[in-house]
Amino acid sequence: MTTHETRQGTSALILGLPHTGTDVPPAIWGRLNDNGKLLADTDWHIHNLYDGLIDGATTVRATFHRYVIDANRDPSGTSLYPGQNTTGLVPETDFDGLSIWKDGAAPNEADIAERLRDFHAPYHAALAAEIERVKAIHGVAILYDCHSIRSHIPFLFEGKLPDFNIGTDMGKTCDGAIEQAVVAATASATGYDSILNGRFKGGWTTRHYGRPETGVHAIQMELAQSTHLQTEKPPFAYDTAKAYRLRVHLKDILERIAAIAPNLKK
Repeated sequence: MTTHETRQGTSALILGLPHTGTDVPPAIWGRLNDNGKLLADTDWHIHNLYDGLIDGATTVRATFHRYVIDANRDPSGTSLYPGQNTTGLVPETDFDGLSIWKDGAAPNEADIAERLRDFHAPYHAALAAEIERVKAIHGVAILYDCHSIRSHIPFLFEGKLPDFNIGTDMGKTCDGAIEQAVVAATASATGYDSILNGRFKGGWTTRHYGRPETGVHAIQMELAQSTHLQTEKPPFAYDTAKAYRLRVHLKDILERIAAIAPNLKK
């Protein structure tokens, strides 16, 4: 099966989409239990939400589901948030802490190694190649990693998640001008709330590629799914009216980032 889709653009902006895929190979699908087969932890409709918002952006989208292997986790298996509830490289549970595998069917070390080779590595090879291509053209590359998650998940965080969750690993992964531009854009989005480096500080993708001193900048946006879904339960249907309102602000964010690119140190 295809592991990723790449659409090459001409600008310095790259959109990463590691969690919108829903493809699961039959051999893996057969090992998921009924709860796992809901694929509840998908970043539902995010590729549609961002589609066409800005001209010239490159996109790299994983087509496989995060239950196959999580493209936004450290391939070594190291936790992104030590001491906090989270899901791993190949999740054993969903975001509610409930098992997703049939009894005795959870992936073993050999399974994980195989999935790293066949899914995780090809996606990141494609993403790394686009970063290098874009940087060769512009002298800089800006990776904007696109994510979403349910707004209420007690297993992972207390209360309601803000609408916009910006992650830069405490300012380490991008030039401060990029961080400030995104914060300003979300702050001006009437009817929405936002936070910088709250519960989500940027996943492995953002932390791995974001090296401002080399001309590669990365920032993660985790959207609460209440901003663009009819309901945060199956069938996780897209809400066209909500999405229309949200896309105005997402377009503003991307345009502000793109405008900064020519002024970054090269």
